[in-house]
Amino acid sequence: MMFTSVLIANRGEIAVRIIRTLRALGVRAVAVHSDADRDARHVREADLAVRLPRGYLDIDGIIEAARASGAEAVHPGYGFLAENAEFARRCAVEGLVFVGPPAGAIEAMGDKIRAKETVARAGVPVVPGGAEPHDDLAEAAARIGFPVLIKPSAGGGGKGMLRVESADALAAAVESARRTATAAFGDGTLLIERFVDRPRHIEIQVMADGHGNVVHLGERECSLQRRHQKIVEEAPSPLLDEETRARMGAAAVEAARSVGYVGAGTVEFIVPGSRPGEFFFMEMNTRLQVEHPVTEMVTGLDLVELQLRIAAGEPLPFGQAEVRLRGHAVEARVYAEDPARDFLPTGGRILALREPAGEGVRFDSGLAGGMTVGSDYDPMLAKAVAWAPDRTGALAALDRALASTVILGVTTNIGFLRGLLADPEVAAGRLDTGLVERRLADVVGGEVPDEVLAAAALVLHSGFDRSASGDPWDVADGWRVGEPAWTVHRLGVPVRVRGAAGDAEVEVNERSLGRARLEWTGSEEAAVTLGGVTRRYAVARNRDTVWLAAGGRAWPFTRHEPGDPKDRQGGAHAGDGVVRSPMPGTVLLVKAAEGDRVSAGQPLVVVEAMKMEHTLTAPADGVLAELRARPGQTVELDAVLARVTPCE
Repeated sequence: MMFTSVLIANRGEIAVRIIRTLRALGVRAVAVHSDADRDARHVREADLAVRLPRGYLDIDGIIEAARASGAEAVHPGYGFLAENAEFARRCAVEGLVFVGPPAGAIEAMGDKIRAKETVARAGVPVVPGGAEPHDDLAEAAARIGFPVLIKPSAGGGGKGMLRVESADALAAAVESARRTATAAFGDGTLLIERFVDRPRHIEIQVMADGHGNVVHLGERECSLQRRHQKIVEEAPSPLLDEETRARMGAAAVEAARSVGYVGAGTVEFIVPGSRPGEFFFMEMNTRLQVEHPVTEMVTGLDLVELQLRIAAGEPLPFGQAEVRLRGHAVEARVYAEDPARDFLPTGGRILALREPAGEGVRFDSGLAGGMTVGSDYDPMLAKAVAWAPDRTGALAALDRALASTVILGVTTNIGFLRGLLADPEVAAGRLDTGLVERRLADVVGGEVPDEVLAAAALVLHSGFDRSASGDPWDVADGWRVGEPAWTVHRLGVPVRVRGAAGDAEVEVNERSLGRARLEWTGSEEAAVTLGGVTRRYAVARNRDTVWLAAGGRAWPFTRHEPGDPKDRQGGAHAGDGVVRSPMPGTVLLVKAAEGDRVSAGQPLVVVEAMKMEHTLTAPADGVLAELRARPGQTVELDAVLARVTPCE
């Protein structure tokens, strides 16, 4: 029988997505939340929400919340405790159903070395290599040949993974990887594998019930990655033919059977781009994947519903022969990060939100207008997904969906995603895991276009500022006795406007753009005509900053007075000696004291945000004249943390 009440041990977009299925099934949804998430969307949409005073990793707190709420089962989502064997066991001991695989399967696949050995015995092809403690890594490298890839056995997400080109570099790489693995996972055990040139990352979705039935639901291509983190995923892969798809699917099923798997899981393979008929097992993710929506859209199945029914003891309602793939689906991950600043995490309060909609479009999100995106958790905000009968149509539909998305108040990667989808190699399906890094310079984008700077100045000029005071004398329209004068808006570069915003002359950085006209078409939307071309912008304001968005890109503009030294690039510059936080986050370490003599490049402060650390260094030789940072301090983007007085 289906459960009557399920607790979701997660947050954000996946918690909202699970709630949607629970509501469709008539099952009571119980949310949990940290103090930072007390006003989050998943909390508001659940039937009941329980506070976790010690956060989402507190097993005792989650068990207590499940008991208090009367939940019969716990769905872990992904991340946090989803692949924690101890949590799965505790649920069983406490009489709660864990919506996931048995603890033994989690342990077997959580150790990369053990997982490779297990699936190899089941006949699944694995990448040639070696593993500690059975193999000497140097001897294994000599046997399989360079280049090689070193990986932590207990890890994931690319942490500690290093490519080594020669025997001379191996010892230092092993030391570095072991140090990272020990710090990140508490286990310094390593394995080594042959490096696959131009690899493609293809994974198979499997579903297994408690009655011995195991099926696969086709593949997902996840080759568009940055720093070993997936960005864009699609189903099916443009690389595979039907024969290879069937062989990979069968191998994934055998991998799942080899550990007695039950529930939803993903078997990940690496495929040489030059030899698409070959594939090698990499690892198995013993949980629902972030990219599961593309599989849902091409199969018509609700994977969360299948998880719940399997956990409730039901058999799979179909066999392998009944699985059909229809059309093509593509997903893009929307992150709170700034591509122009080396993808540093961002944050802030969401001032305006417009999510895409339409036939074949899905937007899995935990966002809500007015919510604050902080630095406590992973920077992923949402997933934009599009379906069409073919791949070209799906890519176009996803691009349109991203173009219509508006998130103001937080810098995101949406513009970067649109640039990536437009790349000729992506459009042609010629993908590999290094493609994004090779094309970064072309995709990230450069300076703010002049027409956007002009639009921002016109918005400031129009009386948008007046909305707060209602005083016409606050309108910066350049009015003077006699004739209008130029008004300068400093938006990174000087933008000069003369006349009323409805009919003005505009100069950007002393270059005339001619006549311009702004017309408000809504409380948060403006149309700007420049050079005979009209563009529409979503507009929002937060104190002294105005946000504009168009075509999926968003720009914040802060009006500065002449001589304002504010540095919008974060970090520090030798010119003023000021060290600013490049992202909202928490001060992790302070490595110097006020009054110390410091050298250019010397680490001063380490800021942590959303699983990333960023070391801020002295901009020049000199004296640390001012230090405003202390460990544990929460800081905003561009907050001044230190000032170095340079030596003469």
